[in-house]
Amino acid sequence: MATLKTPRYETPPSGSGAETKPGPGTTKRLSVDHLNRLRRLSSIAKLMDTAVAVPFTRVRIGADSVLGLLPGVGDVASTLVSLYLVNEARRLGVPKAKLRQMLANVGVDFVGGAVPLLGDIFDVYFKSNKRNVDVTLDHFGLTRDDLRRR
Repeated sequence: MATLKTPRYETPPSGSGAETKPGPGTTKRLSVDHLNRLRRLSSIAKLMDTAVAVPFTRVRIGADSVLGLLPGVGDVASTLVSLYLVNEARRLGVPKAKLRQMLANVGVDFVGGAVPLLGDIFDVYFKSNKRNVDVTLDHFGLTRDDLRRR
């Protein structure tokens, strides 16, 4: 099990049901399964948002940008993948407030990407899946570098 600092609220051991925020230096253990699921979410977000570097630029595109070129169908397909990531975050225990933030990112991506031509440019720069994985990792007190470590 990996040990990490987490901002998440926990139930105190007394069993009173009251929620307390851990103080500095408090650690929470994540199972290997949780870490693997977080790595999978990060990989999917990378595939969707930043998989390929555009030559001679600092711009990276992913499947979301390419799918956005298909009118209607592409934006729906991208949104379904994004909603899968949000659902996985929910299953991992991300709080409702952060899930709402993630759904707002998906909504902005869907609406912005649906605009003909400008939506394709929008998809290149607005990386909702990457943002959502960052929200999930922030909940667990992790960074992308932490997922790369074994």
